[in-house]
Amino acid sequence: MQKNSIKAVTFDLWETLLFERDGSNLQRTLARCRNLAGALTNLGIQTSPEQVDVALKGTISSILKVWEKDKDVSHLDQLRLIVEAVSHGTVVIKDEWVDELSTAYVSPIFEVRPHLNPDARDALESLMRGSKSMALICNTGLTPGIALRKLLAEEGVGEYFDLMLFSDEVGIRKPDAAIFRLAASSLKMEPTEIVHVGDNLKTDVWGAKKAGFKAIHFHCEEGHDKIAEADPSSLVSISRTLGGLKAEQIFADKTVSSLTDIARVIEGLELAMNKN
Repeated sequence: MQKNSIKAVTFDLWETLLFERDGSNLQRTLARCRNLAGALTNLGIQTSPEQVDVALKGTISSILKVWEKDKDVSHLDQLRLIVEAVSHGTVVIKDEWVDELSTAYVSPIFEVRPHLNPDARDALESLMRGSKSMALICNTGLTPGIALRKLLAEEGVGEYFDLMLFSDEVGIRKPDAAIFRLAASSLKMEPTEIVHVGDNLKTDVWGAKKAGFKAIHFHCEEGHDKIAEADPSSLVSISRTLGGLKAEQIFADKTVSSLTDIARVIEGLELAMNKN
């Protein structure tokens, strides 16, 4: 009889593979407003970092309404919203502006860089040696997938992934089962052959289980921007809300506090799958 096995592992990105430092999100916001103000002024739209900050808050409010439906706004559409908000609807973004505005918008992630989870590389190496396919399923915020791919390449871990799905590119956000099923179909695997690893109970654990994946909850106190998490208006804090769910309603197949345990835990899940 052929044994059941886990053929692929999908990972969340933020607070799972990438760690933050306290205050990072606020520093990026300040840099984003400063850089965008410079780019917009250079393009003939006179503004200030303070005015961009107000426009950015309005843009985020519009984006959140889309996120509530587990959908996402593309990077280009985010830029359009910013230009419209700064100009009070009097200016429409021009094609020739996009590169300069995009650079200003995404540059903060490289100015205030997250750092790789110290255990990530060893965990990915171990899974690769075990012939597991690997994919990334990431809900983006203001930093788009195009910048995150570059960041992961610079960290030397982009090459481990057979697939990277970013919500701003596919238009779907976790916990919508559709983004998990998209990963499964792209990997040419059944959902039951995949385990998802992530820190967020709703988006990573509940979402993965709804899609038929197994789910490993990565529960670790390190790598969180505690300042952002304490601010209920921050995107970090909002992303952690469970909505109508309660934590006790969400059941992971396993919980780990270190990525170094992933390969061992997956072996245990496979043994359980093959018990009579």
